Amino acid sequence: MPHRTSIIGTSPPRKEGRAKVLGAAQYIDDQTLPDMWHGATIRSTIARGRIRNITFAPHIPWHEYAIVRAADIPGENTIVHLTKDHPCLAADEINHVAEPILLLAHPDKSALLAAKAAITIDYEELPGIFTIEASEAAAAAFEKDPNDTANIIWPGSTHGGTANCFKTYEMYSSKSSESDAAGEATETEDAIAAAFEAADHIVYDEYTTGAQEQLYIEPNGVIAECHRSPTGATEAVTVRGSMQCPYYLVHALTLVFNLPEEKCRVIQVETGGAFGGKEDFPSVIGSHAALLAMKSGHPVKIIYDRGEDMAATTKRHPSRTRLRTAVSKDGKLLAGTIDIALDGGAYATLSPVVLSRATIHAPGPYKWPALRVRSKAMATNIPPHGAFRGFGAPQSLFALERHMDKIARVLNLTPDEFRRRNFLATGDTTATGQLLHEPVDMQHLLTRALADADYHHKRALFAASNPTSQIKRGIGIAAFMHGTGFTGSGERRLNSLVHLDILPNGRPQILVSSTEFGQGTNTILCQVAAETLALPYDDILIHEVDTAVVPNSGPTVASRTAMIVGKLVERAALEILTLLRNEAHLPTPHTREQFITAAQTYLAHHPQLRASVRYEPPAKIFWDDDLYRGDAYPGYAWAVYVAEVAVDLDTYQAQVTRFDALQEVGRVLHPILAKGQIEGGIAQGIGYALYEKCVYKDGHLMNNQMTNYIMPTSADLPTIHVHFEEVPSIHGPGGAKGIGELPMDGPAPAILNAIEDATGIAFNNIPLLPEDIFERLTAFTTHPHGGTEDLDPSKDRDTRVEEVQATRTESPEVPA
Repeated sequence: MPHRTSIIGTSPPRKEGRAKVLGAAQYIDDQTLPDMWHGATIRSTIARGRIRNITFAPHIPWHEYAIVRAADIPGENTIVHLTKDHPCLAADEINHVAEPILLLAHPDKSALLAAKAAITIDYEELPGIFTIEASEAAAAAFEKDPNDTANIIWPGSTHGGTANCFKTYEMYSSKSSESDAAGEATETEDAIAAAFEAADHIVYDEYTTGAQEQLYIEPNGVIAECHRSPTGATEAVTVRGSMQCPYYLVHALTLVFNLPEEKCRVIQVETGGAFGGKEDFPSVIGSHAALLAMKSGHPVKIIYDRGEDMAATTKRHPSRTRLRTAVSKDGKLLAGTIDIALDGGAYATLSPVVLSRATIHAPGPYKWPALRVRSKAMATNIPPHGAFRGFGAPQSLFALERHMDKIARVLNLTPDEFRRRNFLATGDTTATGQLLHEPVDMQHLLTRALADADYHHKRALFAASNPTSQIKRGIGIAAFMHGTGFTGSGERRLNSLVHLDILPNGRPQILVSSTEFGQGTNTILCQVAAETLALPYDDILIHEVDTAVVPNSGPTVASRTAMIVGKLVERAALEILTLLRNEAHLPTPHTREQFITAAQTYLAHHPQLRASVRYEPPAKIFWDDDLYRGDAYPGYAWAVYVAEVAVDLDTYQAQVTRFDALQEVGRVLHPILAKGQIEGGIAQGIGYALYEKCVYKDGHLMNNQMTNYIMPTSADLPTIHVHFEEVPSIHGPGGAKGIGELPMDGPAPAILNAIEDATGIAFNNIPLLPEDIFERLTAFTTHPHGGTEDLDPSKDRDTRVEEVQATRTESPEVPA
């Protein structure tokens, strides 16, 4: 038998690639159903208030339209995410601009524009809360005086939270995953206090990040049908559309329509990008279209245009992070406190789980002898923020990696040397108490990344040339990790299920709810099946995602598809082989023809040939949700990124001129797809750092078009050098880990570290636009202590200014 070449590690054509290239792929707006109507949403024009009256102008023939109000909802008026605080349609109160109030449908799409213009809503407008700080102030006032509720915009819920605060976490460094939390929290607080008392340096600063739009190519869109019984009662609903997580929408529909799960069918069609923006929001648009289908008696299509999509849907959470660290003069982290606040927008949606990942990633790839992380997600009168690639980690890692550079400057160490002295390694324990069993070699990753980027030579070269150049050049690094899979016990709770069928012709077919939206799900899962079954890649089929057919294999989020779902596919394939060897005499090894013969022999005596497997952790995983400690993720991907920048002092534009990305991601399943994932994530990270700013005025997104929401194009991107280290993991198929979110975490801090290297000025806020650089470079004179801190002479925040106990220095506190 000829030797078979492994398909893992090769780059076969994408399963859906041919249809996309030839224009045959059918996206949701390409599809129609018989007698289909079109839907539209009437939205609030204020950020906060109460609905007084709704007026319908008499010149519109309203009897031709289907109109849905909150009172028409047959089940609960809620879009369920983690809580039920988010109304499907506003009935009385308005909590953000663009909140849905009414739904319209008409057979002629063009008739909707006139109808929307003919509806007038009268409001009692109330003052809005638009920042984390304003929300905190209102909550503090309420805590002092429970009657002071004027600015309480979110009262809490039965699922937790307090006034204006969706969720809080408190995480202490732990010696092991099963330590006594109460006792160790007290010990850690004592250790933090002692470390700060004895530290040679205490370094403090605050870092902020802005909202970011996912900007998928295809806006949100769905088509819904409502199926009635002979008596006219709503019997079932079907929604097809562009989405990431079909079973999320199933859950939402069960509540809105008061129907059992099996009566709520969801079909994912070809999806033109998502990046997290189609994780939870399809529950909103899908429920709306289904309500209109119920009211009109026709299938209803809703497709958002770009302006509506950007104004009304979720974005990355803005953040504020404060770090205070105690360090020794020889460059060791002694203790730290990290305080994170996210702007969650008007409703909780996914903020608690985004906050969770931000909290767990805040310590980064470093050893902390004593650490406390406190975090909270605050309510504001902005449209709810939600999932976006990275899911909280880019916010906290941006702050951490900027802070690492600041500490290095205080200690007069190079950024790389300071990191080397504090990296985690194999056998160490993370801040949550997770023992790193699998190999972790950040020292090697840093060494290789610096060599690939020629870091030290370029750093010296730029330092020599910058004083006489109008274009200042710099180079910066970021070291980080990203947990793959759901946090803690999340994968056990999901209990994901995968089916693998062998069809009558002998071809395997994968049945999963994991969706393809450009990242390569269909391709890599078929690679895994082909590799395990020893069959050609072209033989493997994958069923469209239809909840009436495929099992719930969990959402397509959290960098979990390759590692978690891929492992389930691998296990299912192994079960098929075992079954055929035991009952159909399949030899070992086998040819394609022998496999088909064995499968058909089995099917001649059995109604189907199917393997079904559920998630089982391949190794002991302990996580305590109440104490917030243990094995936070099944595995981690590790990375070091290096950015080169040029800052033009004529235009004040910072441009990334080269980017090197080195990551250890387990086994690389498909090198071309993997490289594309890294390049795409870096492009989004560059936009996050330097271009993409959501401009709000009284809760309105003022730049909700691609003409005024500035994002980097291919002309703005540098040469991106992608490098992989492959250290196989037991948790993924063939040793693979997840990589989808990792490249979003590192670019922003690496870029701003490079800008500080170029200009000598520390910028701690993103996005960093030319006007921000202009203001800092032209408003103040050079800082007397080297120009690496805030240039406002009224603020003394240089950590080397105040002498405390001889060599000990401390930067001033900012009140909490």
